[in-house]
Amino acid sequence: MKRSIDGILTTHAGRLPGPPDVAETVRAIRQDRPHDKETFATRVKDTTHEVVRKQKDVGLNIVSDGEVGKLGPFYNRLENYGPRQFAPGEEPRGGGTPRGEWQLFPTFYDEYWSQTGGSSLLPLVCTGPIRYIGQEAIQTEIANFKAALEGVEVDEAFMCSVSPGWLVPGFGFREADFQPHYKTEAEFFFALAEAMSEEYRAIVDAGFVLQVDDPRVLSGWDVPHPRTGAHLTLEEYRKEAQLRVDALNHALRGIPEDRVRHHMCWGSWKGPHTVDVPLKDAIDMVLKVHAQAFSIEAANVRHEHEWKVWQDVQLPEGKILIPGVIAHATNLVEHPELVADRLVRYANLVGRENVIAGTDCGLGGRLHPEIVWAKFQAMAEGARLATDRLWRR
Repeated sequence: MKRSIDGILTTHAGRLPGPPDVAETVRAIRQDRPHDKETFATRVKDTTHEVVRKQKDVGLNIVSDGEVGKLGPFYNRLENYGPRQFAPGEEPRGGGTPRGEWQLFPTFYDEYWSQTGGSSLLPLVCTGPIRYIGQEAIQTEIANFKAALEGVEVDEAFMCSVSPGWLVPGFGFREADFQPHYKTEAEFFFALAEAMSEEYRAIVDAGFVLQVDDPRVLSGWDVPHPRTGAHLTLEEYRKEAQLRVDALNHALRGIPEDRVRHHMCWGSWKGPHTVDVPLKDAIDMVLKVHAQAFSIEAANVRHEHEWKVWQDVQLPEGKILIPGVIAHATNLVEHPELVADRLVRYANLVGRENVIAGTDCGLGGRLHPEIVWAKFQAMAEGARLATDRLWRR
């Protein structure tokens, strides 16, 4: 994996904006509506070319395929695991997002989910032995990405996949949703890990860096336990989070750490986030993931102060930190000087060669495309300013 040897490298969290017609076809497929498969395949391939070149043009060093046209793991990747209907009396709002905070901001969340469609997010259920069936889908994505990279000089290329923990909304999963097929929560998680490991290996075997998206290792904190309705204690949260880390490491076995980056955040919804778990209470577990690089949300106003955690926590030898220096939660385009300040701050704590500029989360689908590319330009300029400060002064 590339390091910032001669200057601060730039990257992002994976998801990029695509054209409206591709997004509409994705919705049609998920809703089992008719669509032209051949036209969709061509559009995804062409759009992958476009987003790779745009990343290069705005100054990004480490690029992705943009996850263009990706349906998600529940539509063409996993057998016997997917959405189910809500049970009588079950809280439908927002899928697996924080419910404790709804009690603090009830009117906001009622309005927010009605505007964003959060109530349409269904819970998930296991209906049999879980098996990976996404071989054709991942190989198509790999082929599209390789074709898009032809003639484009970049420092490195990565592809995203989801962690076993991401596949389970909230903490304290309902036994009824995986029994009788799996006896325990741990057995269920490791079955998900075993299935996803096939996709991980396919990405690495194709020559790409694997990014594992794992937001729920942090964002699961504020979801009441489904069996008791009580908020998890910190000890209970850490136990649940550790299970997710253990399952992910099982899925990553045999894959060199220097081919893996781990992305985490407190969730992409644009809420107050007043009850997020503090980074200091989770970072020790996160650093146990068998990855070389750690991409973490660091630019939003609720968590930006947590750069101070690295005053007390030592980044392990050989590891890389990818702090978010531009945010997905605001339309404001960060000033390059602010980006540089953030990067220099981290470089002074963990070493300049161990820092890569990143984003808090994927920007595609969360901000207008014009704003996304403007933010990337600001990040690239900020990285150049930080490089001048760190290497040339």
